[in-house]
Amino acid sequence: MTLSDDQLDRYARHIVLKEIGGAGQARLLTSHVTVIGAGGIGSPAILYLVAAGIGRLRVIDDDVVSLANLQRQVLFGTIDVGTRKVDAAGAQTARLNPDVSFEGVTERLTTGNAAGLIGETDLILDGSDNFATRLAVSDHSVRARIPLVSAAIGQFQAQIATYRGWEAGKPCYRCFVGDAFDAEDCDTCSELGVLGAFAGLAGSWAAMEAIRALTGFGDDQAGKLHLFDGLKPGLRTLRIAKDPSCRGCAHAG
Repeated sequence: MTLSDDQLDRYARHIVLKEIGGAGQARLLTSHVTVIGAGGIGSPAILYLVAAGIGRLRVIDDDVVSLANLQRQVLFGTIDVGTRKVDAAGAQTARLNPDVSFEGVTERLTTGNAAGLIGETDLILDGSDNFATRLAVSDHSVRARIPLVSAAIGQFQAQIATYRGWEAGKPCYRCFVGDAFDAEDCDTCSELGVLGAFAGLAGSWAAMEAIRALTGFGDDQAGKLHLFDGLKPGLRTLRIAKDPSCRGCAHAG
């Protein structure tokens, strides 16, 4: 595609990066990304994806903005309390970048509806806050062969990884956590707390990995798990092994 004069100006700092350039920016403008969750991780991720010029952005979240969200969910302001998150996200997207076509989905994603809600997309960015949703997203990403960037936070910890579990030697998210389940009596953020700025770090990092996957800059991160400890602070990167008996991806190749 040919970039307009306004687009050349808007995305100039991407275009001058030789690893992205005009061709990479054009790919972003024709890409379709689905974000699961407009919370602590999804908020900064959405902002940076919109600023980057992702052509089509679908956000799936069935929640409304609450006052307790505002400590970390920078997509929203006090005026948005009581508003559906996807509605507030859509309004912010329109203000930030008219190049982006936004679609909000106000349903809770489950194993049964994941395929229908996610639909056709180039990449999934998952910032959801529970294992049930993450595993449903992972299983669909493998079946549909859609790259998945998954991020999670808790207290002063963050983890980010990219998964392409249908490829030989590449794990899926289920290879990492198995059949993990959520305790019925624990809401992680409200029970344990989370540093607001850490959500910003994780969401921004997830957006970077999404842009990496779409444009191909730098090293391939599929199968690598990045763990950031905000107390030290310190970063570790681990390689996740593909589980040969994983029911999510063992027979997907």
